[in-house]
Amino acid sequence: MSRERSRHSAPVQPRWRRWNRGDLAILLCGVLAFLSITFGGPLLQLTQPAAVGSSAPTAADVQFLEPAPVAVTGPPEGTVAAPVAPATPGEGTTAAPPVQEPALPAAAAPVRIRYPSAGFDVPVHPLQPDSAAQASQTIVPPETKDGYWLTPFGMPGAGSANTTYVIGHSWDGAEAPFNHLSSAAAVGHRFDVDTTAGTMTYQVENVTTYLKSSLKDSPVWDIVPNRLVLISCYTEDPWGKNVVVTASPAVS
Repeated sequence: MSRERSRHSAPVQPRWRRWNRGDLAILLCGVLAFLSITFGGPLLQLTQPAAVGSSAPTAADVQFLEPAPVAVTGPPEGTVAAPVAPATPGEGTTAAPPVQEPALPAAAAPVRIRYPSAGFDVPVHPLQPDSAAQASQTIVPPETKDGYWLTPFGMPGAGSANTTYVIGHSWDGAEAPFNHLSSAAAVGHRFDVDTTAGTMTYQVENVTTYLKSSLKDSPVWDIVPNRLVLISCYTEDPWGKNVVVTASPAVS
């Protein structure tokens, strides 16, 4: 009896129970829930580790930002760009100078040609070729040392509608003005033509030698208003060639 009493009155020692994994998980969840509610956001962000040997971040590591707007040139949508006004002289541009036209007396018959650089100073007479000579362009002037203006074509001066032709003989073994066209005429030379209406200055543009057989089909006979053409025999081959001097009114 006394033994039983002493057993019941002895203090009971509590037995501590070990924490298992489940208890720890419950505790951790409770702590995380408390912190999440308290701070209002996730504390952990799980990321996939980058591959070994590569320093490039993966898609999970990249923070995607909204792209910044790209600069746009030109008018806004729905509008039309205002046209650019053409530049006017005086606003950074220079107007092309007007083409100068020589002042000419009215078209009239030539009466004399004075060409000092070629030692050429001859009176000019009108010559009316017959129809056969005009058709063949084989026109033979009178056997003098003067010049002859072919009247069926043009005359020099303002209002001219065709080329003016003046022809003359070169002389074999004798001094003659037309001989100098073969030896002294040159591009750029100037000479004066006296007409019944005034005096005009011409500038040589071309000095060409043609076979007599090809002259009739050459550009010499093209219609060019106010052009002047001088034709004679070429002194180095007077029977086989012609020398042709082409000139236009000079611009001072």
